[in-house]
Amino acid sequence: MMQKNRRENYKWYIMILSALTNAFVIAVPSMGLSVLLPEIAKDLNLSLFQAGLLWGISSLPSILTSLFAGSLCDRFGPKSMLIVNCLLVGLASALRGLSQNFAFLVFSIFLFGFFAPMITISNFMNAVKWFPARERGVANGLATLGMALGFFVGSIISATFLSPMLGGWRNVFFLYGAVGILFALAWLLTRSASNESQSVEEASGSVSFWQGLWHIVQLKNIWFLSLAMMGISGAVQGLLGYLPLYLHDLGWSVINTGGVLASFHIASMLFVLPLTLWSDRLGSKRNILIGAAGLTAAGIGLLVVVSGGAIWAAVIMAGMVRDGFIAIFLTMVNETRGVGNAYSGVATGFVMIFMGLGNLVAPPAGNSFAAGGIAQAPLMFWAVLALLGGLCLFLGFRQTSAQKQLRIVQMQEV
Repeated sequence: MMQKNRRENYKWYIMILSALTNAFVIAVPSMGLSVLLPEIAKDLNLSLFQAGLLWGISSLPSILTSLFAGSLCDRFGPKSMLIVNCLLVGLASALRGLSQNFAFLVFSIFLFGFFAPMITISNFMNAVKWFPARERGVANGLATLGMALGFFVGSIISATFLSPMLGGWRNVFFLYGAVGILFALAWLLTRSASNESQSVEEASGSVSFWQGLWHIVQLKNIWFLSLAMMGISGAVQGLLGYLPLYLHDLGWSVINTGGVLASFHIASMLFVLPLTLWSDRLGSKRNILIGAAGLTAAGIGLLVVVSGGAIWAAVIMAGMVRDGFIAIFLTMVNETRGVGNAYSGVATGFVMIFMGLGNLVAPPAGNSFAAGGIAQAPLMFWAVLALLGGLCLFLGFRQTSAQKQLRIVQMQEV
């Protein structure tokens, strides 16, 4: 009994460490780049196009490595992956501070984007290794809460506090690099889940990368999940990139614009754990995800017709389910029939490839609609994109009453 209680306590320590890793190794340095771009652009004499490319280039390697990362997690386990990749991401963060020109900075950001998905996927895999199915929603909610917290903290402290205190943007990136290395040491001191070594042996001995990939691509619901994530994540990414420009054209001040964006992230943070806890208790992740997709689409769509203070309400509506959606969604991927522990890493990586594609393609595709002189046109495009994502969830996971009963029995057995 005492040993069981120790494991119960330790698994929450693992997820808190996962959340802090997401926050301070991935999210804070990522958002730090965004708010430090004006200072970087001035120092390196970059054009507006080059600055925009720096912000978006990290999505490209994430598309290439997400599936690769999932397979490695299945093979070596999340602890080993976190030790290695916290170190590599920390070095990539510090490398940005050594940049003397645009090309080297692109290279260092590309490296950061290459290794970062291996950390986020590993942290979601910790929920699979340490928690029963009925608790994975909340566990993933903690990990996602870390990302939301990191985005908020990074946007607040990087340019306004750390850069002046440390003497410029380069030293900020050196600091973030040191933080990544410290987290690698923290993971080195943790213990593996009791089933992790066994899972690693099974993955290494019986399921190759190509076997796992071939198995996953034959699952219809994985394709529907992938398309849903591509639409909804792409819509949110497009909104966050376009909103400052849109509000500027409406005559909003920089302070008010920043406040609206901060409200998006704060609302997301506040609702992560309630949503994930609700999903675990309700047992119907699909319905919650469809509702969240609808709420996101409604919030983005309202921005087309509202003005003044109502814009705050619309942005909060779109943001309140963002991180909770991701946590529940990735839990649902692992619970999809045919995935299981043996294929959870490959399945998660496969879905995140489509997330990266959406984040890469949706913003410029939506922005192109503004070329006709209608500033609201991109918002309409992204609202429709989010609705299509919800439709994919609806079509992909319709179940008969017999299937529902079987699912309930399986959850009870777990």
